[in-house]
Amino acid sequence: MISSNRVESVDLLRGLTIVAMILVNNPGTWSQVYSPLLHAEWHGLTPTDLIFPFFLFIAGISIHLAYRNKPRNNSTYKKIIIRSLKLFGLGFFLAWFLPYFPFFRDLEVVRIPGVLQRIGVVFLFSAILYLNCNWRTLLAIGLTILIGYWLFLGFVPLPDGTLPTFDRAPNNWAMYVDLNILGEHMWKDDYDPEGLMSSLPAIATCISGILIGRLLTSNKSKLVKNLIIISIVLLVMGYVWSIWFPLNKAIWSSSFVLVTSGWATLILAIIYYFQDIKQITFGTIFKQVGMNAITIFFLSGFIAKIFYLTKVGDNQRIHSWLYNTFLSHDFLSDKLSSLLYALVVIGFYLWLANLLYRKKIFIKV
Repeated sequence: MISSNRVESVDLLRGLTIVAMILVNNPGTWSQVYSPLLHAEWHGLTPTDLIFPFFLFIAGISIHLAYRNKPRNNSTYKKIIIRSLKLFGLGFFLAWFLPYFPFFRDLEVVRIPGVLQRIGVVFLFSAILYLNCNWRTLLAIGLTILIGYWLFLGFVPLPDGTLPTFDRAPNNWAMYVDLNILGEHMWKDDYDPEGLMSSLPAIATCISGILIGRLLTSNKSKLVKNLIIISIVLLVMGYVWSIWFPLNKAIWSSSFVLVTSGWATLILAIIYYFQDIKQITFGTIFKQVGMNAITIFFLSGFIAKIFYLTKVGDNQRIHSWLYNTFLSHDFLSDKLSSLLYALVVIGFYLWLANLLYRKKIFIKV
């Protein structure tokens, strides 16, 4: 049921995405994780690789729902900038914070990119583009980004004349830029999965969500059929393109944008059909998570960091103590025990989301 600014199925998909983020980020032990719950090592696509682009896709839908009737004035732009800075600031705080004295990392080595930081940057540019462009222009911008990114990463020689590659190597343009600009402020020594250049096609992911959001609030007589057709077109285009530009989350390849947007559109169509058209209520708890998505995600990262870095008896960390004490047992396989820990963590955040919902607490970032 569509209200002024909310679509039930969008909240539900957003909540499912956040829950999936928490699931893959909180195993009992990283040495024992089922392969679908891990990112592809480099090229390739696992279910885990779908999660972040799904969130940016949903962010695009939310931009349309929130700003379709907003005026293009200083007040609107100010709110967009402030929200972007809040998102970036929360992400940077997570990277900077330590749960022990001196409570913050040395700024000379703290990681600058991150999930929340990318959401903030992508939201800023996508929202401004949305306010100033019609859907045809947005589509043209998205396609230009994807084609231009492919041509640049694949065919423009590096400054030393070396031919570029899409592999994990110094002559990969995305890695080259991050190494030379971010230096030690990265997740890995050689690259960052939320790096600088790869944020550009991430904007195209958000634009795809904006365009789908426009469909959600237009003529709904054939909406599900149209969404399914669009999803199939995106999936076919993406998988065919991956022959020349491999699916790759780390560099957010153009084929990766099309394929993940295709899957997001297809899953949204299914949820929309049951939730908004057939009025078959399901997954209410996930909708509640979706209504406080950033708050739940931030808290999950903040608490996890405390658990991973704070020591308790026998020189164990809180995380390992909880896992070893309550969930690591001989009658369970190591991978199943690790998964059960993540499910317990999810249970806590589902409870928290329900509590916030019942108290009518909706924290906007």
